[in-house]
Amino acid sequence: MSGKKVLVISAHPTEQGIGQALASEYGTAITANGHQIRWLYLNTLSFDPVLRHGYRQLQPFEPDLQAAQADLLWAEHITLLYPVWWGSVPALLKGFLDRVLLPGFAFKYQPDKKYPQPLLMGKTAHLLLTMDTPIWYFRWFYQAPALHQISKTTLAFCGIKPLKSLMFGPVVSSSVQQRQRWLQQARQLALKVY
Repeated sequence: MSGKKVLVISAHPTEQGIGQALASEYGTAITANGHQIRWLYLNTLSFDPVLRHGYRQLQPFEPDLQAAQADLLWAEHITLLYPVWWGSVPALLKGFLDRVLLPGFAFKYQPDKKYPQPLLMGKTAHLLLTMDTPIWYFRWFYQAPALHQISKTTLAFCGIKPLKSLMFGPVVSSSVQQRQRWLQQARQLALKVY
């Protein structure tokens, strides 16, 4: 088995907490399994998260975003870890995606076609979400909007194939034993990168 190029993107706001622990556990298993890994911690990047003119006008493209695009092109597999806030993704993640997944990079408009052409084909993804909502309630009553937003209307739209998603919650009331089980699940998911 030859190793894959794996980009792990963490959209958690700090280096502490269960989000960072999941990222670390996943990354350790990826490396132990012979894959190459690169990390993007969105809270450490310097960029304007607001797409100020939509796609009508070019916006200065910060060096951290240039590096992030290079990492996305390098990667064969992308793992995205993020908390669910108000049923959606954190503003920093949304801003990052708005700024990085630009026309001509992630997709291309086609004359006389209803749908743009995806430009990031051949890549796969794992998603790891944390939340304070019970998972069953998030999935069945809310219909998992933060999951579908990223997996279907963002990644799949750009040609990236989501393989598996894990949701962890409620974090706020979780026990040490529950968190240990979550870390084990993250390790097991990393073993499914091949």
